[in-house]
Amino acid sequence: MEVATRLTWMQEKKLQNYFGEKQFSLLYKASVHGFSTDRLLQICSNQGPTLTVIYSEDQIVGAYMQKDYGEGNYLIAVFVFQETTITECKVGPFKLPMLFDKNVDGNLEVSIHLKEKTMYFNKKAMEKLGLSQIYISFQDCEVFRCEDLLDKRKMSGLTELKESLLCAIRNYIPYGGLVHKVRILLLGPVGAGKSSFFNSVRSIFRGHVTNQALVGSDPTGTSEKYRTYFIKDGKDNNTLPFILCDTMGLSEKEGLDMDDIPYILEGHFPDKYQFNSLKLRPKGIGNHTGCPLLKDRIHCVAFVFSANSVGQLSHEMVEKIKRIRRELIKSDVVHVVLLTHVDTLDLITKGDLIDVYKCVPVKLQLEAVHRKLGFALSDIFVVSNYTSEWELEPVIDVLILSALKEMLRAADDFLENFPLEKTVVNALNGEDAAAAAAAAKSLQSCVTP
Repeated sequence: MEVATRLTWMQEKKLQNYFGEKQFSLLYKASVHGFSTDRLLQICSNQGPTLTVIYSEDQIVGAYMQKDYGEGNYLIAVFVFQETTITECKVGPFKLPMLFDKNVDGNLEVSIHLKEKTMYFNKKAMEKLGLSQIYISFQDCEVFRCEDLLDKRKMSGLTELKESLLCAIRNYIPYGGLVHKVRILLLGPVGAGKSSFFNSVRSIFRGHVTNQALVGSDPTGTSEKYRTYFIKDGKDNNTLPFILCDTMGLSEKEGLDMDDIPYILEGHFPDKYQFNSLKLRPKGIGNHTGCPLLKDRIHCVAFVFSANSVGQLSHEMVEKIKRIRRELIKSDVVHVVLLTHVDTLDLITKGDLIDVYKCVPVKLQLEAVHRKLGFALSDIFVVSNYTSEWELEPVIDVLILSALKEMLRAADDFLENFPLEKTVVNALNGEDAAAAAAAAKSLQSCVTP
């Protein structure tokens, strides 16, 4: 049977962050393994840094030990954890096993006596920790092994996963060969991180942090143009099989006009198209026939929301997003959500991004998006953009590449469901022999018994 800690998620996160972004693994629990110093030392020796947690009736106290139980004399960080506040003082130096001896002679500043279920303090330590008496009776004692959240083993695993994702995306071929590159449209409120996401994707494939799309904090949005971004792979300088499309941010009164959405989805707007209040729209792209080709259409839409503000979206904004979703459903365009800025949520560290979907603050934000906007939880992907970093970090890269891979799958769903007769006509009109042949072959396979 798995032994569980008495710490709440919030308490554990507070302690993890306080002692340097650690990951805790429960080694010993007195109520399970016995209130025995010998048993504790047997289980917890040679485990590296450890955290001992004592549970009294009304507070949590404990000690953080930066070295193994079997090593020499050094200082120990003793702490009191009350509500959200941690008070600490250094004691020692002395050998770690002495921490679990009763303080008979009064020479030791702090000691834990498991058999008596009592923790003792001398007067100096008591005053530093803000305690009212020199001893605390407790109900349980736990000892955790403390490891860095991003240790070498985990970093190696992240690097391998990143390379696997890079390979999958580089070798991606849109469904049926119907188009050479899929188009992914980024939609979201002003400041949600659309342009930062593009810059982050570009940085990963370039191999260093870089910026191309303008990022800023103008409340009306930094772009009034429709932009289509091709991304070159720094490995061979070839363009990748997807195009990221960026447009004006959504807002309650200004920003992207709802009437523009169908035109964007159908592929009427060329790169650098200037949005304006006159609603003058181009007839088409390239040949100006008014009938954009399949390759010009949007194949997937990604809504981009900031984890810090998605819960505060106004009623007007929520209704606008729901209207856009209805238009997407009408056009059979698959859409997903990118939740950005998760690394800025309270108590979240970069180490937490390894298994970010298990973090309570992130779970709460995912549920807020689901509840407020109606997106399925399986369609919401967490990312952390490059905004202030100087170097690439595998944990950030993996989140971004994982989300991008899911968007390519969504684009494939659109292409697979696109009417085949329309695909043939589109390809022939565009004189794309390869796409026409692929579409004709798919159509033939559907009608041949």
